[in-house]
This record gives sequence, C-alpha cells and structure tokens, in this order.
Amino acid sequence: MDHDLNLIEALDALLTESSVTKAAARLHTSAPAMSRTLARLRRAFDDPLLVRAGRDLVPTPRALELRSEVHAVATRARALFTPSTAADPRAAVRMFDLQVADVLSTTFIPALIDDLRSQAPGISLRLRPENLEDTPALREGLVDLEIGTLRPGDPEIHSETLVTETLVGAIRPEHPLANAKSVTPERFAAADHIVVSRRGRAHGPIDERLAELGLSRRVIAVLPSFAGALHLARGTDVVCVTPARLGRSMLETLGLRTFPIPVVLPEVVLGMAWHPRNHHDRTHALLRERTRRIMAQAAGLP
Repeated sequence: MDHDLNLIEALDALLTESSVTKAAARLHTSAPAMSRTLARLRRAFDDPLLVRAGRDLVPTPRALELRSEVHAVATRARALFTPSTAADPRAAVRMFDLQVADVLSTTFIPALIDDLRSQAPGISLRLRPENLEDTPALREGLVDLEIGTLRPGDPEIHSETLVTETLVGAIRPEHPLANAKSVTPERFAAADHIVVSRRGRAHGPIDERLAELGLSRRVIAVLPSFAGALHLARGTDVVCVTPARLGRSMLETLGLRTFPIPVVLPEVVLGMAWHPRNHHDRTHALLRERTRRIMAQAAGLP
C-alpha cells in the first residue's frame, strides 16, 4: 500500500490521544474517517495498534515501540512544511552570484556592499562577467540575481524595474563644448566620441538619430567599461555618453561636466531578474530588498 505523511500524522495523533474521536478532532476530520485511517494503519503494520479495554483504547506493545519515533518523524515533517520565520536572513552566511551591468559596477555596487556590511554582514557577493547568457545563467543557477538592462527572455523568470535613466554627454571642463550655452546636433556630431560596448559595437541608437538629421559622428575609441571611458574623457577632448543619475558620483569625482544629448533617445530601463527557485528564499528576498533600496538612493529617488 502507499504510505504518506498524512498517515504518519494520523498515527501520531492516535498514539498520543489513544482515542479515535480525539485524534479526529485534533486533525480536524471526522471520527469515521479516522476509523478508516486506523484500519489502514493496522494493515500497514500488521498489528492492531490500539485495542479496546473497557470503554477506552490502549496501545499494543508494537504501538508503544512506535510512539516516540512516530512523534519525532511527524514533528520533523511539520517543521519541513512550515515556512521558517525563526531564522533571521540578516544573520545568514551566503555567497550570491550577481551579473551586473558595467555602469553599475563602479556606482551602485560599492553602495550595496557598504549597505550589506551593516544590514547583513554574512552576505558576500561574487560578480560574474556580463558575457554569460542571461536567462540560461539564471535558470542553470550560475547567477542568483541579474541587475542591469533587462532583455525579453524566458517568461518564467521574475523581473522588476528598479530605475529609469536618462543619458547625458560627459566631457572634461577644458572641452570646447564645456562653455557652450547649448549643444546643437551639429556641434554634437562634430565632436570626437568614445563609445562603451562590451561587444565592441561602435554604432547604436545615437548614430541612427543623427543619421535621420543627415549627420554622423566620429567614434575614435570603443571601450568595454564606463569607468575606463569616463577616465579617458577626463584626460582628452572626447564626448562620453553616460547615465545621468547613476553616473553622478563618478562624474563628480572626476570633475566632468554634463550636457543634454541633442537628439531624442529612449530612456534606459534598469531592473533586476531572478529565477523562481529563489523567489521565496528569505535571504535572497533580503538581497532584492536592499538592491531595490540602494538603487533608488543611487539614482536620487525618494
């Protein structure tokens, strides 16, 4: 016959109460249903388990042998299926693998690490390279949380928008455009540009918008990271395009100036994504909550 946890729970109640009626009340079922369960248990153990002694039921020697072990198993089974509220996720010791957009590695990640050091010091972060395939990395457990520009993928993946960014041009104070009252599309296109692309792409939406105006720009270098691009912009007269809010701390540190890009560009949506296996994990949920909070602070949101 099939044995399941319900039978263990019923046996525990019967051996504890020594009463079909009381065991039924304990498990919120009827006395006839509990009597049928007792019959199944008797067949399973090939023993009466509880026998009539006057008006009461008393356990057989076999039932007495089973009672303590059955109670322990039933207790462990209940604990297994009860959501844990005792363990504090802030005290957990865990290593999480994150795949983070390059622009966030030098702006958002330091703030997140500082926050976790005080809020959940047992959590460590391991940053994985962006060249991992997004959805398979989450599905296969190579990445616990992806943070950056989210692309359409597997519908089973959970995702959440964190911040919407506007792109601006960044230049050093000595750049010819630094003192311009406004940067026209023509002056913008005439400047030398550096582009950030981990895939090495020199052209993108900006070039498409300029082309619609009959303009083109000269890209003198393509770099894989925003940090490297902004340092290059600090050292020579080039234009670097960067997020306005999330890049603010590094822009201020390097003393770079910014200006609105004179073509219409879509806003950049940054978010986080995770696999369903981690959705109800309390420590992972804490990491998402701190990510949400620190991203808002980094972007200057209320």
